[in-house]
Amino acid sequence: MIFVDTGAWIALSDKSDQYHRQAKAIYTRLKRRRARFVTTDYVIDETTTRLRYDSGHASAVKFLEVIRTAEQAGILRVVAITPAVFQTAQTLFRQYDTVVLSLTDCTSFAVCEQHQVSEAFAFDQHFPLRGITLCTK
Repeated sequence: MIFVDTGAWIALSDKSDQYHRQAKAIYTRLKRRRARFVTTDYVIDETTTRLRYDSGHASAVKFLEVIRTAEQAGILRVVAITPAVFQTAQTLFRQYDTVVLSLTDCTSFAVCEQHQVSEAFAFDQHFPLRGITLCTK
């Protein structure tokens, strides 16, 4: 499974995003290899909010429809952040006092570790800190 982060979702959804072309090419490559994806409810929230503010309500709603369709097709698993994962994320967040990470980033790391995900579709350079390879390289 490949973890999909906010930056990748936004790049795929927003044609004006600086990574849009790259994201489309990566997604096409991953589809060819029949990759399965995982993300979290926090990432979906973060993406929907950013799309709403930056691209408009229709773009945010379209993104939510894409998520629902991908889940129904069995190519995407959305993991809900549990209290245990949230506690792990807080511990990780406290450890990285010299690296600018969000709490959502730390929940993503915790989910990747919990589900043994070693690859991320992300443009954020923080995943390698936790031994997670970026498929954008």
